[in-house]
Amino acid sequence: MDASRRVTPVAAPLRNLVVRALRQEILDDVMHPGDRLLESALCERYGVSRTVVREALRQLESERLITVLPNRGPIVSVLSVHDITSLYEVRGSLEGLAGELFARNASEADAVALINLLDKMESTYLHGDLRSRGSSKDTFYRILLAGGRNEILAEDLSRVHTRIGIFRHYAFLDEDRVSTSMLELRRIVDAAARQRDAARARAACEEHIRLAGELAIVEYRRRVPDLTHS
Repeated sequence: MDASRRVTPVAAPLRNLVVRALRQEILDDVMHPGDRLLESALCERYGVSRTVVREALRQLESERLITVLPNRGPIVSVLSVHDITSLYEVRGSLEGLAGELFARNASEADAVALINLLDKMESTYLHGDLRSRGSSKDTFYRILLAGGRNEILAEDLSRVHTRIGIFRHYAFLDEDRVSTSMLELRRIVDAAARQRDAARARAACEEHIRLAGELAIVEYRRRVPDLTHS
């Protein structure tokens, strides 16, 4: 067994540690859509009991990262074209609102933070690797949502981002998409942080997600042969 995968108990419940470890392996594509999740293998993988594994699986099922199939058990969720389209429709609306609220509500410090981050993303995102691209994009949304001053929106968008995380990293592997995405992010920052134009910020965010959704379907279908069209 790979001892590096074992989780070490700390103040947080052991279940939470396993949830985080398993969630990250799903989001990092270590465990692929459609992979079976055998309790015995997971117990060995993380060095924990079946009870802890079952609790972790229930949590990730509630997040839609895991699907429990009759007579087969839990697998890493496989999405349909309809699932992906629906997720991006919701994501586009939420992120459009996030851009609009940032333009209206963000402090000068928030605006400066977003502009400064965009400068850093020339290296961490445009010329970065898979991990730095994901990390910088996470920071972008953290600043955007914090500046919007709407915690409910932040919570809802966080849940959508978690589900999209199953295939989000595919976009970070496509250099053309990364270059196009960087142009879109510049438009968002210009509208939301520099011009403080709420309508333009919403439109820029929605366009960014529309294009991301189109790529998501193409890339997910290419990498997951069992993707259904329903």
